[in-house]
Amino acid sequence: MLLFIDWDVNPEIISIFGFPIRWYGLLFASAFLAGYQVLSYIFKKEGRPVEQADQLLLYAMVATVIGARFGHYFFYEFPLLKADPVKFFINMVTPPYSGLASHGASIGLFLAFYLYVRKNKDQSYLYVTDRVVPTVALGGFFYQNGKSDELRDYR
Repeated sequence: MLLFIDWDVNPEIISIFGFPIRWYGLLFASAFLAGYQVLSYIFKKEGRPVEQADQLLLYAMVATVIGARFGHYFFYEFPLLKADPVKFFINMVTPPYSGLASHGASIGLFLAFYLYVRKNKDQSYLYVTDRVVPTVALGGFFYQNGKSDELRDYR
C-alpha cells in the first residue's frame, strides 16, 4: 500500500512575485493561528482577559522563530562559527531564511514564558506552561507535517 503513495511532494505551494510559499511556512503559521484560538478559548473560559492571550502569543511567536533560527545555526552550523564567525552571523540574519530547529524553539519558549510571567505577576510559570500545552502539541503536529519539504531538500 505504501508503494502507491507519492512521497515526493513539491515543497513549494505557489510563487507570488518570485517569493515561494512553502508548505513548511504555511503550516508553521497555521500552528500559531490554531494555537492562539485554543489559548484564547482557555483564557475566556477561565475569565482572563483575551489581551493576555494576545500578549502571550506575541512572546511565543517571537521566541519560537528566533529560538528556532538560533538553534539551527548553533546546533547544525557550528563548524561555520569556528571557521568564519562573521559569515556565521550574517548567514543567520539574512534572507533567504532556511533552517529552523525545534529544540532551539523550545529553549526560546522557556525563556519567553519566563519573561511573560515576570511581566504578568498574577500568573505563575507553571500556570502558563500548563495552559500552553495543547497549543504546543498543535504546533508539533503542524511542524512535523510541514517538515517533509525540509527532508526533500536533503535527498
